[in-house]
Amino acid sequence: MFDHLFSPFKVRGMELKNRIVMPAMGTRFCEDRYITQRLIDYHVARAKAGCALNIVEVSSVHTPSAPSMFVSISEDCYVEGHRRLVDAIHAAGGKAGVQLWQGSIAVGMDRSAQMLVASDLPLAPGFTLPGITHEQIDEIVTCFGEAARRAREAGYDCVEFHCAHNYLPHSFLSAGINHRTDEYGGSLENRARFPLACIRAIRAAIGDDMALLMRIDAHDDFLENGMTIEDTIEFCRWAAEAGVDVLDVSRGNIISAANAYEVPPIDLPPAFNIDNAARIRRETGVPTIGVGRINTPQLAEDILAEDKVDLVVMGRAQLADPDFVAKAREGRVDDIVYCVGCDQGCLDGFADMERFEAITCLRNPALGHETDWALAPAATPKRVAVVGAGMAGLVAAQTLKLRGHEPVVFEATERLGGQFVTAGMAPGKAEMAAAARSQGEQVERLGVEIRRGTPFTPETLSAEKFDELIIANGAEPLTLGLDGSRAFVAVDVLEGRAQVPDGAIVVIGGGLVGLEVADYLATAGHPVTVVEMLEQAGADLGAARKSMVLMKMAQLGVDIRTGTRFVELADGGAVVEKDGAAETLPGSVVVAVGSRSVDNAALLAAAEAAGVPAHVIGDAKSPRRALDATREGFLVAKDL
Repeated sequence: MFDHLFSPFKVRGMELKNRIVMPAMGTRFCEDRYITQRLIDYHVARAKAGCALNIVEVSSVHTPSAPSMFVSISEDCYVEGHRRLVDAIHAAGGKAGVQLWQGSIAVGMDRSAQMLVASDLPLAPGFTLPGITHEQIDEIVTCFGEAARRAREAGYDCVEFHCAHNYLPHSFLSAGINHRTDEYGGSLENRARFPLACIRAIRAAIGDDMALLMRIDAHDDFLENGMTIEDTIEFCRWAAEAGVDVLDVSRGNIISAANAYEVPPIDLPPAFNIDNAARIRRETGVPTIGVGRINTPQLAEDILAEDKVDLVVMGRAQLADPDFVAKAREGRVDDIVYCVGCDQGCLDGFADMERFEAITCLRNPALGHETDWALAPAATPKRVAVVGAGMAGLVAAQTLKLRGHEPVVFEATERLGGQFVTAGMAPGKAEMAAAARSQGEQVERLGVEIRRGTPFTPETLSAEKFDELIIANGAEPLTLGLDGSRAFVAVDVLEGRAQVPDGAIVVIGGGLVGLEVADYLATAGHPVTVVEMLEQAGADLGAARKSMVLMKMAQLGVDIRTGTRFVELADGGAVVEKDGAAETLPGSVVVAVGSRSVDNAALLAAAEAAGVPAHVIGDAKSPRRALDATREGFLVAKDL
């Protein structure tokens, strides 16, 4: 079905059975830099499904600068763990690579890790972090070579040199970061001296039969004097001469809004970086891996069929569905759980160490728990009423059915997917609505009974026999007490139930929903002002989505007023206040100030009286992110 995607590829002594690469994505599944069984299980699940090459995440090559929450290969003591991981991937039918990494300022996630920078970096008034010395440069080059030797000893089929995302090698390469005046700064030839020395050290350590990949940025985004694609092409030619076999073409850096290109959110189109990879491949003659929201097998097939790249990274696609490759190979594309680029569990879960212990996934709550959360048949099958067919309810029903329970889903409307469908109404977010539809269709194909247009009431509970009750009927939008004749509710606008008149619009609330409805209205041609009482808009968005959404607001000319409080409606507009000064903003008013859980007190009382255990999940428990809703739906059904 996907002939190009499932054709073999050979480079040096490594032959891959298809063109799909699981890239090196930070997981925080290790413990104090050591490989864990959890990390092994994560990789094995994808290799069993048929992924050709799994690349193990950002593995530190230099002990003093190795963050404790990342994998390390900087000492011989780590080799045994890597060997166990490689052996497990091989036993599952896959090939294994390891990404060799020195993180420069990124290691600051661990305050005990030494931070190395290419050139002097002012960090605070009166404090500048000095650029690394010649001795340190030589030390890091040696460390890359030694790490490559350990990778070979562990049995890896290839190694990947990380020369992107303003980690240390890329920091030397880019004139936007490297301001040295010695032989390692200035011209491109000088700036390339350090990364090329690292490549030569790696090649010398791994020999002639082992493949060497290099992750490289196509060009520098939002970085003054950064690498152009022409610079990158020239450097890649030199890198190939030094021993690089395959170019893994990425984008982004961690010091600007370009961070969004590293883990691209839904705001960026699928395959947004492929044309860059195709040009680099064409002008260097080096085999190339395409990267950037390649999230369906058909898209991957089309890219390969058009001969743009040689291999495709399908990373978050395999986070969302560990069986992605098997389903694609077997033509079961309707059964794939597709990544929607929300970034809530992968990027935000990686970066927010206070909230998350490791990465997770909105579409796959069992990510990182491939063994300990594996679904077991129910010891005592139960008939379970699931109230609400939003994403939380659908995930719960699906999990229950897979375990052998008999779920019955009650949905008061005719539509499945809840607020995920509403989110898909905003411009550029159709993938959200498609995911909600797909989730509902998958549940129905399992044979789950879904009663549309059927509210669940205390009378329903008394009329039918249920062993358990899961309440997932979501939340209702707050309206500030404004009636529909004088103001509109954002959800009604997005779903087309309310028609906003021509002219200016004042959106009250600058969170996710407020910005989405602002996008919707501004794209339709309305002048839009967003009023947000907090000091920042998009506070409930993760870093990548926030930067992309606010960038689009600027492009659309949306006026965002932060630190501004809505006071009252006025004739033809809204009275707002900032720093004690009142102002009337003209236009129709749209309210987007959040939501509150549906009142289920009567239903819970009826369940208690009937002796039916009740579980409240998702927004019905407390309005939060969709990530929380799907996780709770999975967990309650897993443990029932």
